[in-house]
Parts: sequence; C-alpha cells; structure tokens
Amino acid sequence: MADEQNIPPARLTAHARSGSNPQVAVEKIHLGCGTDILPGWINVDSAPIPGVDVVHDLTAFPWPFESNRFVEVRMLHVLEHLPDTVRTVEEIYRICAPGAHVVIHVPYWNSRDVVTDPTHRRSFTEYSFDYFDPSKRYCMERPYYSPARFRVAGKSYFVKFGSYRKVTSSWAKSALELGARHFCGVIWAMEFCLSVLKET
Repeated sequence: MADEQNIPPARLTAHARSGSNPQVAVEKIHLGCGTDILPGWINVDSAPIPGVDVVHDLTAFPWPFESNRFVEVRMLHVLEHLPDTVRTVEEIYRICAPGAHVVIHVPYWNSRDVVTDPTHRRSFTEYSFDYFDPSKRYCMERPYYSPARFRVAGKSYFVKFGSYRKVTSSWAKSALELGARHFCGVIWAMEFCLSVLKET
C-alpha cells in the first residue's frame, strides 16, 4: 500500500482548473474514463481528452489521491490493459472509503474480444475477484496474495449479438457459465460489483 507522504499531486486539466465541471463530487471517481465523461465524477485518464479532470497514467503508483477518499469507483474495460492486476486492485482499495462501491468491467477469458485487442494484457474468469473476498474459497486458501479485501456483491455477464447485452438473472447466468466452460464466445464480458471491506 502507498505511503501517504509519497502520493504525488493530481495533474488537473484546464477543464478541471477552470471549474468547467462544477458538479464534480470528490467522493466518486471514474478511472480510465476515455471519452465517457461522467458529470459529478472525477474523470481520470492518461490522455488529456476534453472533459478529463485528472491526467494520470494508472500504471504509475501511487495514484495522486489520498487514502479512504472515494465512495464510488468505476473502471470499465481498463483493468485488462494494465500490467499488474493485483497492484491495481490494491490501489483501488487504498483510495476507497470503508464500504465503498466499486464497479469493474473486464473481458471473459475465452471471448473473441479478449484476444482481438493487441493492448490487452490479461483476461478474467467469473472467479478472478474471489481472491480478494475473504468469504470465498480462493481467498481462504491464498490470503497472502494481497491485503486488499472486497465482498463480491454482484456479478453480471454480457453476451454479444451485434452489441453487448447484459444478463443478470440467476438462471441465465448459470446457463451461460455452463456453456462458457465448453464453448468460446458464450460470455463476452463481465461486470463485478464489489464492496470494500475496511474498518472505519
């Protein structure tokens, strides 16, 4: 985890400094936002895209935010582009307040999308975040992997028929899991909803 004294100052864009986004709530952060600028959130990207509030390379640790700051985090189709998954998840944990809500979208391990993009570093399964949830078997067996702790509060799948379609019903997700174990391209991406487990 980062030493608070070593956290660099945030590199604010002209957009942020000018107050062009007055509704920014410091307790919500959108990591790797790209062009998907969310009003009321701190939008972070490595590129100075119009609407981005803080320009920062997410592979450079620590991130320029104090610990226990955010109550909501969004990271959509970003984690697969970063080289160190565990370190990144630990940094999300550091900047989150106790009980914070984290939403992460990642590609499924045997979907075509995961291998099509040449900048993807890794893929994920429905069990990848179980290593951070102390109620799950993988975390119980290997608690030394990371000190970051989350509860996997929800999990949804995306299928693709022209565009992504979200699947949330339990029976449909079970059917997709069964099919995805034997066939490629059944589940294309996943949404994980995590709750931060941290003492106040």
